[in-house]
Amino acid sequence: MNIKPIYYHSIALVGFFGLFTLLMLWHTVLAPSSQMPVTLVLLISVTPLLLPMRGFLAHNLKSCAWEAYISLIYFIHGVQELYATPDGRWYAALETVLSLMLFFGATFYVRFSGKNATHG
Repeated sequence: MNIKPIYYHSIALVGFFGLFTLLMLWHTVLAPSSQMPVTLVLLISVTPLLLPMRGFLAHNLKSCAWEAYISLIYFIHGVQELYATPDGRWYAALETVLSLMLFFGATFYVRFSGKNATHG
């Protein structure tokens, strides 16, 4: 069975936009922080995800690789929140799943696109 690399990129896109949406909702509507300003929390939590976004959306292989690396930060945060915060377990579990989708989708896209990719 030969899966086209674009399908892996689609999985990564679902993980990316799902993670972005979750982070925006989590820190503004679902469970805003009472100890820190919401804008600061959003700036710290969402900015790393957005740094390679332009190249990631344009199928640039290096940007996809960087997006995979950055997704590991969200995986670690999700697992830590799963363990430490009983109130936010559903959000943390979703963050973990979406970050894994982004990681594996982007990694397999880069792996199977190779150097002779039509999109990179």
